[in-house]
Amino acid sequence: MRSHTDRTEDVETLTQGRAQGAGRERALLVGLALGRTGRSTATSSLVELAHLARSAGAHVVGSQLQARGRADAATLIGAGKTAELAERCASDDVSVVIFDEELTPAQQRNLERMLGRKTLDRTQLILDIFARRARTREGRLQVELAQLDYLLPRLTGKGLLLSRLGGGIGTRGPGETKLESDRRRIRSRIQAIRRAIDDLRRHRDTNREARRRTTLPVVALVGYTNAGKSTLFNALTAASAPVSSQLFMTLDPLVRRAALSKGQDVLLVDTVGFIRKLPHSLVAAFRATLEEVCQADLLLHVTDATSEDRSAQEAAVRAVLEELGADRRPYLQVLNKLDRLEPGRREALIAVETDAAAISAQERQGLDELRRLIARRLGLLPQRRRFSLPVTDGAAIAAVHRVGQIYGEQVEDGRVSIDADVPGWFVERYRGHLL
Repeated sequence: MRSHTDRTEDVETLTQGRAQGAGRERALLVGLALGRTGRSTATSSLVELAHLARSAGAHVVGSQLQARGRADAATLIGAGKTAELAERCASDDVSVVIFDEELTPAQQRNLERMLGRKTLDRTQLILDIFARRARTREGRLQVELAQLDYLLPRLTGKGLLLSRLGGGIGTRGPGETKLESDRRRIRSRIQAIRRAIDDLRRHRDTNREARRRTTLPVVALVGYTNAGKSTLFNALTAASAPVSSQLFMTLDPLVRRAALSKGQDVLLVDTVGFIRKLPHSLVAAFRATLEEVCQADLLLHVTDATSEDRSAQEAAVRAVLEELGADRRPYLQVLNKLDRLEPGRREALIAVETDAAAISAQERQGLDELRRLIARRLGLLPQRRRFSLPVTDGAAIAAVHRVGQIYGEQVEDGRVSIDADVPGWFVERYRGHLL
């Protein structure tokens, strides 16, 4: 029997009836609220975990939120609460328990032993969704790398954790010799994947350099998962990228030309959505893909204007951009889904967010103003500048000639000085060559 003070908070709006969940894994979600001020954040994160679980194909039967002063080293939530959780797993016919925090290897083994159920954490769930969504060879390699980095420190001891890993690991739990063999194979596979990703990164660098030679500015869409980036990408480029309310529908970056106005085109890049508690191993594995963000001339940070957690989501995106080293890139915030707000709330939001573009990508509202803001932020109007370039850098010299109005050119001591009117985005791209 659950006490009133420790009563679980079920995610009612995301829990469906038993008949609707037939044939799918029945998932019970578990969150942890630390300290007096952690309950609100933990509750919001638990609702998001339910979205993730459903995106992975699970049927969410309910959730529990445990408040503690600090995490329990053995089970995260404490032995007493784990015993209550085991009773609920039995009564609700739960097949998988998903924790909203990353579990240590010891915690995961203890919980699987005490609950008698498959036990996952938020990191494993996100990795599973990424594995389902990856379509290109690069995407699949990056997901596999993150999965193996997660698995390697968990290859120890016996129990349910190892018995369900599949592949070369036996169902009765391997002995020490088998464990060492598994570790060697995993380390070898990690090295092979990293070499393959490095090869793909070099190929991507070549493609990126080819795009730079087209002398079109690059605009990258970033934002929280399910903020509407792909819908906006389609609206601006007339493309047909997959759009869904499920999380992480876009893993592999898409690049298309988008027209801002007559004679003013950009290359638009759609990227993977970010999320709170995004595993560091996943960010590291996808660094080659996310370099598109680091090299962009402008970032469009797309946010869901209807989200009650917009501030926390924006902070999560900024944290990932900082981790990537892209937090100093030129930046424009885009408030999306305004068609879903009541008129009064919409007007109040626009009045406060004066530096943001307010749009509805779904309804194609506000896109002309967004295009004007992009052009303004990129500085497409010409600026008079003098460039100093090595005579051997033919690509850069040719780029200045392609985009600029040349007023003077002089060669001296192995360098060429060029006076030209060029767009502002080009000035930023070649700022290191300005005199």
